[in-house]
Amino acid sequence: MTPHLTATAETRTTWWQDAVIYQVYPRSFADANGDGMGDLEGVRSRLPYLRDLGVDAVWLSPFYASPQADAGYDVADYRAIDPMFGTLHDADALIRDAHALGLRIIVDLVPNHSSDQHEWFKRALREGPGSALRDRYHFRPGRGENGELPPNDWESIFGGPAWTRTAEPDGEWYLHLFAPEQPDFNWEHPAVADEFRSILRFWLDMGVDGFRVDVAHGLVKAAGLPDIGGADQLKLLGNDVMPFFDQDGVHAIYRSWRRILAEYPGERIAVAEAWTPSADRTALYVRPDELHQAFNFQYLGAPWDAEELRNVVDDSLAAMRPVGAPATWVLSNHDVTRHATRFANPSGLGTQLRTPGDRSLGLRRARAATLLMLALPGSAYIYQGEELGLPDVTDLPDDVRQDPSFFRAEGQDGFRDGCRVPIPWTVDGSSYGFGSGGSWLPQPDDWGKLSVEAQVGDASSTLELYRSALAVRRDHPGLGRGTAVEWLDAPEGVLAFARDGFVCTVNFTRDAVRMPVRGAVLLASGEVVLDGSEFDLPGDTAVWWTV
Repeated sequence: MTPHLTATAETRTTWWQDAVIYQVYPRSFADANGDGMGDLEGVRSRLPYLRDLGVDAVWLSPFYASPQADAGYDVADYRAIDPMFGTLHDADALIRDAHALGLRIIVDLVPNHSSDQHEWFKRALREGPGSALRDRYHFRPGRGENGELPPNDWESIFGGPAWTRTAEPDGEWYLHLFAPEQPDFNWEHPAVADEFRSILRFWLDMGVDGFRVDVAHGLVKAAGLPDIGGADQLKLLGNDVMPFFDQDGVHAIYRSWRRILAEYPGERIAVAEAWTPSADRTALYVRPDELHQAFNFQYLGAPWDAEELRNVVDDSLAAMRPVGAPATWVLSNHDVTRHATRFANPSGLGTQLRTPGDRSLGLRRARAATLLMLALPGSAYIYQGEELGLPDVTDLPDDVRQDPSFFRAEGQDGFRDGCRVPIPWTVDGSSYGFGSGGSWLPQPDDWGKLSVEAQVGDASSTLELYRSALAVRRDHPGLGRGTAVEWLDAPEGVLAFARDGFVCTVNFTRDAVRMPVRGAVLLASGEVVLDGSEFDLPGDTAVWWTV
């Protein structure tokens, strides 16, 4: 590592170092026009709710023009809004309203691949072999006597081969690490790099405060596109070393992007969705001259276990400290089972489940996990609906599912629709307040009792727990800021750590554990009764103390 790639946290302390960022999945958040699909105007109408929740920024999943083969992650035009979500005027109004409310806006950027309906790719197919447009993607002749075999043995993350043969007589193949409708860009071609620098400027000029970079680890492929052999290639969410992921060449791209971000006022940022083999590899994406944050998938994938979570926390903080980047913490997103369901099931079942498990147990653990996450130093991400304690919808009929990985073998497990069901706003009414025209995925019959309306003002509700936690975090000097925790002695199965004037204790066991009182209770994820200098910390419960 060269000297210019190290930094201290003190030299980089800005808003994003300890921000709480709320992910909105637009199609499932709020529907303003009654067509059953969420839209930008719906998001705009609910911005006051997000302000009152207490988050610092809103990350919007893709809303670009798209055939929607993969819920908008197949982009046909990076400078246009898909009509199902609204218009550029709607986007502009949303950004302006968010800023007026003190919220920042982060948009998804999808640079690994485009839609097969992108004008570049359509022209590449029309013009055939030798077209300059084909060089902007990965077109290759096939193997075998007549080119009937794919160019290598790579498999799609969604299942099946990562190559599709064109219909032209030449029969060239093109690479798509995801669905066939998502051809991978060739980032060795200068036109691709130029185009995305222009796209960055377009949205920065629109006023966005940053980008979440989809598949940030996938842009550069190993030279020669070598075969892999017998490795399990379907693990987007895994740690295996692959020739199409986490190649060192990606870092030159992000250094060029950082220079663009630095040209704009207001600390614009970029966040890497980078699945890497280790926290140390993740840290390479957030060196001082590259991206600002990277999602902590090691933390997301950790089971409900005190020792394992402590190890992940230590590894994460240790990896980020030398590069001066904040650790990030996340429990759920649009690609994995919600943690209220994940923690309701035995550990080891992975991030996609089709069983509801013990829902009351899952909710208790989810509430405790939230307090643990929000007590750690760095930035935290919240996925829409987790503040309501929403579980995954595990019983969706197959005929309503829309996740492309569901229809292609067993790629990425294929059950992401369960965490994407539109969220409930009201106790009753059409789609529980999501919109007047139903919802694109069916909501459970009990969704109303989990709605915002049902939980507002109920001190025992998960929504009010989140609101209280975010208010405390914003005002307490020992939360969010800094780069380390001080672990305290605690019984087996319990984690306890101190920060500046603050202590967090979490019981990961099912049974109550006798513990010393640490000070005055700031907040607890469950009922806690103090008894002199000691108390019983209930199972699957977290407590915040001020000391």
